[in-house]
Amino acid sequence: MSKTFRLLVMAMIAALVLGMAACGDDDDDDGGGGGGGGGASEEPAAESIKAGVVTDIGGLNDRSFNSLANKGIKQAESELGVETRVLISNSNGDYVPNLTTLAQQQFDLIIPVGFLMADAVGTVATQLPDAQFAIVDYPAAELKGKPQNVEGLLFRENEAGYLAGYLAGLWAKDNDATAVSTVGGQKIPPVDAYIAGFQAGAKKAFPQVETLNAYSQDFVDQAKCKEIALDQIANGSKVVFQVAGGCGLGALDAAKEEGVQGIGVDADQAYLGDHILTSAIKKVDVAVFEAVKRAQEGQFKGGTDVIATVKNEGVGLGKLGPEGEQYAGQIDEITQQVASGEVGEIPAEVPKQ
Repeated sequence: MSKTFRLLVMAMIAALVLGMAACGDDDDDDGGGGGGGGGASEEPAAESIKAGVVTDIGGLNDRSFNSLANKGIKQAESELGVETRVLISNSNGDYVPNLTTLAQQQFDLIIPVGFLMADAVGTVATQLPDAQFAIVDYPAAELKGKPQNVEGLLFRENEAGYLAGYLAGLWAKDNDATAVSTVGGQKIPPVDAYIAGFQAGAKKAFPQVETLNAYSQDFVDQAKCKEIALDQIANGSKVVFQVAGGCGLGALDAAKEEGVQGIGVDADQAYLGDHILTSAIKKVDVAVFEAVKRAQEGQFKGGTDVIATVKNEGVGLGKLGPEGEQYAGQIDEITQQVASGEVGEIPAEVPKQ
């Protein structure tokens, strides 16, 4: 973290603390929920919880990662009766201001969405130990300063990727395809876990298949992912797995144009058309909803992680497309093997090429 950034953050935190002190007990919006810890067992306090989401730069229109978080917080608003707010980050520079805004407004739980927000969360959570955070895709223990007021909401993307790769391998083998491919966004652990699992699954189902991979270094610009996918298809890929959020929609568009199969990510993207073989999903919406529910019930546990797996149905495959339905029985079998541990350790890091 640069000195300039650190000074900016400290200035913002100082302003925040002064603002909160000035507000004192005059903030009527909190309904008394910001008082002492003893209120956790009282029904009115549970009803007055405020929960907010801060998106990463992918925004709500990515139709996968951030949109799922928004779905989860809206479900919490509807089913749990909590007050909610979603702040959209248009750049990395928005992370600290957005997080501190929700803290200043005395939100009981603040949910930063994504690995890219880790530095900002570590900084703000350390400076504001009374605020509670639940970060998607980053382990609590690895945050800078090791704040004890943050839960990690993690997913075993490698397991979902393995299932998607296994299906891709089965299809490739039966359709005389020599290669399958992945289009990643930025090279960060959640992306690489999907890709590594996919490559392992494809090779398990079809050892002779070639696995192509490239990164767009972008989670938004669909043209970048489309260009990569078109290049991969030109080099023999017949199944393209997008792991790039909104940018990856361009890769799936390339698959449709070229008459090959596509695999969606995070959300079930079968709605895009019959060219979608399946989607590797992680239930960010469920994780967000459950995090809010824990906070409402006084069960928030800072410094720990909640991990979604195939076994607990937090990750897996979405709907099988027309070309994937014939493999439903084999996919059910391999899913059970992953859940039971029979498959063994699935890689979560992409081998260097």
